[in-house]
Amino acid sequence: MKHSGKALRSALNLIFWTLVLVAGLILFGFIATILGSLLLAMAGGFILLWVAFAAFTLYFFRDPTPKVPAGANLVVSPAHGTVDLIDQCNETQYMGGQCHRISIFLSVVNVHVQNAPVTGKVVYLKHTNGKFLNALNAAECAAHNENVMIGIESSESPGEKVGVKLIAGLIARRIVPWVDVGDETKRGERISLIQFGSRCDLYLPLDYKIQVKLGDKTVGGETIMATKS
Repeated sequence: MKHSGKALRSALNLIFWTLVLVAGLILFGFIATILGSLLLAMAGGFILLWVAFAAFTLYFFRDPTPKVPAGANLVVSPAHGTVDLIDQCNETQYMGGQCHRISIFLSVVNVHVQNAPVTGKVVYLKHTNGKFLNALNAAECAAHNENVMIGIESSESPGEKVGVKLIAGLIARRIVPWVDVGDETKRGERISLIQFGSRCDLYLPLDYKIQVKLGDKTVGGETIMATKS
């Protein structure tokens, strides 16, 4: 008879696919149970990992209040770190020629808030895109890495320029200035944040006398970097 057995085949087909669905649900439940048990067993580890991350993050973003030294014509460190380069260079972006340069390397364990080296007014601020070379290489970083230059006109010596260059590193990918052109700054005041290992260069007029040497550890807003000669 025409079409004989088709209804049975339809029924069997429906039964087969519902069996596949039920088997799939059972398998999914079995896998979910195993994964759930595994995640539950690992929950303690995840919590400890998160606690460690939270502790490191709070430690990294610590922001101590500096004990700013008093006195005339003092330049304090703009960053916490290690002095690994002291030279004279031709800085044309803000300083406009030959000047002193003191470069400070910031490791991941240093405070990463930066401080105003002098009291004055922000007259220049420029972000420059660039590479993310290892911050251990002072000369290469200064020349090629992404950076923000902050130019301050000293109020103690009107018209005198002091520059702070915030330089990104291999890990540091974000520079956050907290000042803008026209803002007044006080010596030791917080001016920016660089996230993770990086570098900070300080540019000074040639008539300043450098007070630090290679290898010195600096405290932002506290360590006297130079005095007016």
